[in-house]
Amino acid sequence: MARPTERADAQRNREAVLAAADALFAASSSPHSVSMDDIAAAAGVGKGTLFRRFGDRAGLIAAVITSRLEPLQRTVREVQEATGSAPRQRVLALLDTSLTFKIENRNLMAAAEDAGLSSPYQAEHYGWWHETLRAALDRVPGVHDPDFTAHALLATIRADLVAHLIDEQRMSPEGLRSALAAHVDNVLGG
Repeated sequence: MARPTERADAQRNREAVLAAADALFAASSSPHSVSMDDIAAAAGVGKGTLFRRFGDRAGLIAAVITSRLEPLQRTVREVQEATGSAPRQRVLALLDTSLTFKIENRNLMAAAEDAGLSSPYQAEHYGWWHETLRAALDRVPGVHDPDFTAHALLATIRADLVAHLIDEQRMSPEGLRSALAAHVDNVLGG
């Protein structure tokens, strides 16, 4: 059964809300400081529109993350299909891509963790990353439990840890990416 077509004004409002929320989280010094009122005002819609459309703050944040991840997920799939990279390199590339996304979107991702999107492990985007990484780890010789290893490696790049290391410990993004690469090498028996 086909999904009903969204009205043009509803689609414009949705895009305006997602763009406004994305911009506010990116510019914010703290994910807690971005309110539904701020987002509604920046998008030029009523606060009721946000709640009708997204349910609550957690639903809105999840929609923003999905809109930001969709192009990245397409790129990851295309690269995986087009390259015959070694399994270890594929694992590192997947984790580096996810880490880079979290570095660039750390306030948004921290807001997602703080907004009560149940367990971060229940989030749709986490499921996609885990399955993609697990499949790559499945091809790495010597990895005995790709499912657990995927969870453990993804835990090393949780948004709250990324934000802590960059914003509080003043680790550079390049330093963090390098530390992750070394850690992956250790985990995979490099």
